[in-house]
Order: sequence, then structure tokens, then C-alpha cells
Amino acid sequence: MKKMFVFAIAGLLFNVAAIANGPDKSKAADKTLAVDTKSSTVVWGAKKVTGTHAGTVALESGALIVDNDKLKGGNFVADLKSLVVTDVTDKDMNGKLTGHLKSDDFFSVEKHPQAKLVITSVTPKGGDAYDVTGKLTIKGITEEVKFPATVKADAKKITANAKVKIDRTKYDIKFRSANFFENLGDKAIDNDFTLDVNLVANK
Repeated sequence: MKKMFVFAIAGLLFNVAAIANGPDKSKAADKTLAVDTKSSTVVWGAKKVTGTHAGTVALESGALIVDNDKLKGGNFVADLKSLVVTDVTDKDMNGKLTGHLKSDDFFSVEKHPQAKLVITSVTPKGGDAYDVTGKLTIKGITEEVKFPATVKADAKKITANAKVKIDRTKYDIKFRSANFFENLGDKAIDNDFTLDVNLVANK
């Protein structure tokens, strides 16, 4: 009789421990959805005293982490070798500008062919709006970035849109920056550039 009582108590304690140490249901509910790199876009924009330039860069990979269609995290990798200029129509001038952006004056694409963003925290702001914090790596240098994002869901996909402002000088891109060079006049280039990011992840 005593043995049966001991076994019953042991079984009860085992079940309680199993419940206490069981999987975190909140984490188990998270889903990682691969980004559709062909449907997603990244458009860059930059300013200088005499005008602006714009272009695109392709995504190599990416993922959105969601729970009940709500953003929880994510990441993406941009292929800087795919960087192109879209606002210069002259072929020779376009080629020179594209080559310069890929050179060591800017993104050093041969040495650092990828740029990476990893989301570290997400704050819901109501509806489809979020404040996002992440770690952005360019030229092997990682810095924190913060930006607003909008995430929408339907029966087939999740779409995330964000405009990320980046201070290029934090990534050792100082070419014609007024912070580091004097008397640039109309040759100065703004320190900040932007990425308009549109991610699509199919369910």
C-alpha cells in the first residue's frame, strides 16, 4: 500500500515538472516565413548638394517571424553586387557612378558583397504599425538602426514596408562628407541615405 502511495506521489510530481518545464507555447506559436526575394524590393536613395540619385539592390535571402500575423522579428541579406543606379539614363555615366558606388570609396563590394539586417526588437504601435530596432551590417561594421514599419497580412502572404535612414559615415563611408572634409562646396554628399524596403513572405 505504501509503495502504491509513493508511486502515485512520484507520478504526480513528474507531471507537475513536465508542465513546468514544457515548451513555451508563446514561442511555439511563432512562425518563420521565408521572404520571396523575387517579389520583394529594396530601393535606395541618396542626396548631394546638386541633386539626388536612386537605384535598387536585390535581396539574397530573408525571413519574417510572425505570431498570428503580428511581426515578432526577422532578417534580410542584400546582395550589394546587384546594386544598380536607376535615375541616370546615359550609359557611360551610369556605369561610372555604379562602379564608384561599388568601389572602396563607398561599399567596397568586392570585399563586402553583402549587407545584413537582423531585427532585435519590435514594438507594436497599434493596427499595422510597428517601431523596429535592428542590427545593420555594412562593410563588416554593425550598428543599431531604428525605423517605423507597416506589416499587413492576408490569407496568402505577409507584406512588410519600411523606410530606413542610414548614416553612411558610421560604416566608414566618408567620401565627400562635410563631417570629414572641408571646403567641399557643391561637391558635398549627404551623410544619410535611405532604403525603401518592401518584403513579401508567402504563407
